Amino acid sequence: MHTADIGDGFTLREAEMADAEAIWRALDSHRDYLAVWLPFVPRITRREDEEAFLRATLDTPCDARNIVFVIERDGAFCGLAGYVKTDRDNNRTEIGYWLLPEFQGRGAMTRAVAHLCRRAAERGMNRIQIRCAAANGPSNAIPRRLGFVLEGTERAGELLASGEYADINVYSILKNEIERWKNPS
Repeated sequence: MHTADIGDGFTLREAEMADAEAIWRALDSHRDYLAVWLPFVPRITRREDEEAFLRATLDTPCDARNIVFVIERDGAFCGLAGYVKTDRDNNRTEIGYWLLPEFQGRGAMTRAVAHLCRRAAERGMNRIQIRCAAANGPSNAIPRRLGFVLEGTERAGELLASGEYADINVYSILKNEIERWKNPS
């Protein structure tokens, strides 16, 4: 199981079934805040829903799995980051993330995403993508800060829990660009 110190007391580690309760509590207690930009939040109505997601993820063979990572600070659950929509035939993946509001503004997510980019590149991924609602400034700041290229905007690319469609910015970075990083955070 991969674990990394990402600075300022924050750690990043692979999620396990034992994390379901902490993830569920975080989602449930911050439901209104998180549901603004995360369309899946309203579908997670019980702890068992989170357990089912983790079980499906963890039951997938490791070499085919989209790995989910827990972000913690001094043992407290802070959020998740991980790979989604990995396409091993074309050596590309996407990174998704969310962080509880009380842990934002400290660079933790930027450092977590940078770590996941390096790890993906080391594992042969040539292209890493991040998709964010165009109006979600804090989420867009992360790929910009790390030197991702804004490739374009998917008009009405995601249906939000509010029933409105959000334009989605699509960012990417390539393996050779990651390899040139010195200190991206």
